[in-house]
Amino acid sequence: MKGESRNPENQKPRVVILGAGFGGLTAARSLRGKADVTLIDRHNYQTFLPLLYQVATAGLAADHVAHPIRGALRDSGIEFRMGSPISIDHKNKSVKLDSSETFYFDHLIIALGSATTDFGTPGVFEHSLGMKSVSEALRIRGEVMRHFEDLCRVDDGSTLSLTVVGGGPTGVEMAGALAELKRGPLKRDHESASERIRIRLIEAGDRLLPSFHPSLSQKTKEDLERLGVTVSLATKVSKVLHDRIDIQGSAAIDSDITIWAAGVTGVPVMKKLSIPTENGRVKIEPTLQATNYPYIWAIGDIAGAKDKAGKFLPMVAPVAMQQARFVASQIANIVAGREVEVFKYRDKGSMATIGRHKAVVEVGRYRQSGVIAWYAWLWLHLFYLLGGRNKIGTMADWTWNYLTFDRGNRHIMDGAEL
Repeated sequence: MKGESRNPENQKPRVVILGAGFGGLTAARSLRGKADVTLIDRHNYQTFLPLLYQVATAGLAADHVAHPIRGALRDSGIEFRMGSPISIDHKNKSVKLDSSETFYFDHLIIALGSATTDFGTPGVFEHSLGMKSVSEALRIRGEVMRHFEDLCRVDDGSTLSLTVVGGGPTGVEMAGALAELKRGPLKRDHESASERIRIRLIEAGDRLLPSFHPSLSQKTKEDLERLGVTVSLATKVSKVLHDRIDIQGSAAIDSDITIWAAGVTGVPVMKKLSIPTENGRVKIEPTLQATNYPYIWAIGDIAGAKDKAGKFLPMVAPVAMQQARFVASQIANIVAGREVEVFKYRDKGSMATIGRHKAVVEVGRYRQSGVIAWYAWLWLHLFYLLGGRNKIGTMADWTWNYLTFDRGNRHIMDGAEL
């Protein structure tokens, strides 16, 4: 399929990118010098989502997982605007922001990411906590620490029930981190209060980490149980209430704090943009171009890209970054009058950490668990973290946590009234 550029041959194409996550920022950098790029995001910082759970469990300071977008783009020639899209004018190829600004483009890259989905389960948004932003992570930390302080006031046998719903990497990492928070810092702060904290992980399927090999799923379950986490498999949530979770076909489960890590979907703003969607994602061709709109591209969590079996690609950073580089190369192909190619995802493996010296890694047929996998997880996440200050700060926090079995970020700073 041939692409056409509206610009003269000696003029760079205008590219507008919506979203400055892993995909959007990688696309902007890949187009540096090849296009006039404007990057738009509703925040002025990028959040390192894979480490949000550590902010939520007092392992990292919040500012260590956020990096200023303008700092990341410094001296790149790429323009940045803070705002959210409210409409796309397909006739004039322009996008309007909530700031009333309008940006014209030759190519539009949608990289808006994802949001928590409730799968139609009543009470999820009203009575559970999601984990897709720094503010949500701080709220989880604040709620956990506030309830812990309540336990410290009286020793009357009352308990604190923490429930994580969703047995994917996010849920597993959150449950493991909560268990280590309980076993380490909170036990040293107030032993009798920490002993009354109950942590449960609920998964609707028959095993944790369903995208991993069954042997790693079983290893993960065993590691979590050794940490004191109650793992409930084949357990489907039918309703979430403020103090309990109703289970389909079984008795309700007490839950003072429910953390929802059961799944994500495309961000709600997509409904305003008049673009075909499929299951909350942008409906796209194998080239990553939006169906019926060849000048619009979708990458990352928001893109409805599928594998050979027809399944959606996972909503993880490696997918977004590979798609970003691919789209940048295809825009160059279009400008040069070359054929647009089909995107092929190269799976570089998956990993998840369960706790101290506990992690699982799977790359093709290679599978590893334990200390080696844990160090691999640490190194990879540190490598992809933006900004030298954030890397140093994260290393400092991790080193302190490792050597002292303490977590120094146990502050209640979520802005909620006591």
